Amino acid sequence: MAKGIPNKPVRRRRLRTGRFATGLSLMFLLGAPAIADVYVYELPNGSRLITDHPVNNKHYRLVRASVEARGAGALAAQKNSPVFRENPSTYDRLIKRYADEYRVDFALVKAIMTVESAFNPYAVSNKGARGLMQVMPETARIYGVQDIYDPVENIRAAVQHLKYLSEAFNHQRYLIIAAYNAGESAVRQYRGIPPYAETQNYVKKVLYYTRYYSAKPRILTVSANSPRD
Repeated sequence: MAKGIPNKPVRRRRLRTGRFATGLSLMFLLGAPAIADVYVYELPNGSRLITDHPVNNKHYRLVRASVEARGAGALAAQKNSPVFRENPSTYDRLIKRYADEYRVDFALVKAIMTVESAFNPYAVSNKGARGLMQVMPETARIYGVQDIYDPVENIRAAVQHLKYLSEAFNHQRYLIIAAYNAGESAVRQYRGIPPYAETQNYVKKVLYYTRYYSAKPRILTVSANSPRD
């Protein structure tokens, strides 16, 4: 989980505001496909699916289509379904956006998301870390996050934090990962990966998934990802 940074100057960024109500309402009324960043569908078994592209399946009921992701996690999890379904490629575009902006490895960000939350935007750990990247509330405040469950804000803050850790530990990946989990001070104290079983296993898992996502081609097109009837 992401730990806070003492005395780190905050560079606040203005996030996009929704321009969704009128435009998307007209699209729905006219039957045209909505242009959105996040779609929430309800499946026949009652579980919900979040994806970044429209799904062409008559058995899936569209719950929400929005140009921003704010509140999507809460909406998807509000029924407390025993089955929380998530498409592993759902957040690829958001990850790529901020990975490119802050020059952080896409595969590393997605690997951390996989290990931290398994792509559940409403996940909460027993230590209080929250959202897709399991950002701690104090870290969220450092990076100006207003809604910690908002995938956009959660991913942005986590990537900014990874950028900071990358510079703090001279781009040594295993130390960056350890610091994301155990905190910067613990890594400095032990001059390496702390002797915590949780952190040591965490580093191994994240490195494994980083290699996996680095080798796997990213396909962000609707036709390649959308299930069909």
